[in-house]
Amino acid sequence: MKEKKILVVDDEQLIRKLVTDFLKRQGYRTIEAEDGRQALDIFSLEENIDLIILDVMLPEYDGFTVCREIRKKSKVPIIMLTARGEEFDEVFGLDIGADEYISKPFSPNVLIARVNAVLRRATSTVIDSRLKEFQGLKIDKNAHQVTIEGNIVDLSPKEYELLTYLSENYGKALSREQILDKVWGYDYYGDLRTVDTHINRLRIKLDTKSDYVHTVRGYGYRFEVDK
Repeated sequence: MKEKKILVVDDEQLIRKLVTDFLKRQGYRTIEAEDGRQALDIFSLEENIDLIILDVMLPEYDGFTVCREIRKKSKVPIIMLTARGEEFDEVFGLDIGADEYISKPFSPNVLIARVNAVLRRATSTVIDSRLKEFQGLKIDKNAHQVTIEGNIVDLSPKEYELLTYLSENYGKALSREQILDKVWGYDYYGDLRTVDTHINRLRIKLDTKSDYVHTVRGYGYRFEVDK
């Protein structure tokens, strides 16, 4: 199996060393960058980067800017790190295409679990040629694309996975725990609020079709088109 290559971007040398040491013990190859400009330069020159661990507070370009620039040309998984831990930062980071969000200080074991889960999802995509349509909402798995009335919906990788999972269980109430396990991975050490945050962002992007995602009070969510 090919050795996975991870770009670690953080302006604190001790944090970079901590993260890279743990990644190397897990058999990953690491590349380091100490600011946003260097991260973009390395990404444009280095081939086959499998994942990026990206701090928010960086010199030159901040992590949000780096994430946005990378998303213009690549769907490489991105895990963002922040010392602030504010919900606004998390929502904004997820909205511009980050796959995961971890607040500092964090346990290295939690970080490794997230890395393993993200890479597992990225390499286990099942190709399905079927085109699902729900009264104006289309999910094309071959094209990895969602459209509403013919207009492309700009979803982050996580939002796409979430919508696909909900639609594949049409009419079935799914608990937050089920959704977290399936979309984020069984070893994800996250808060159930992660599901609610992503559902809220997904509904905003679904616009006129947002009511297809129903809240099951005290339990979770259900995807269904009201008759």
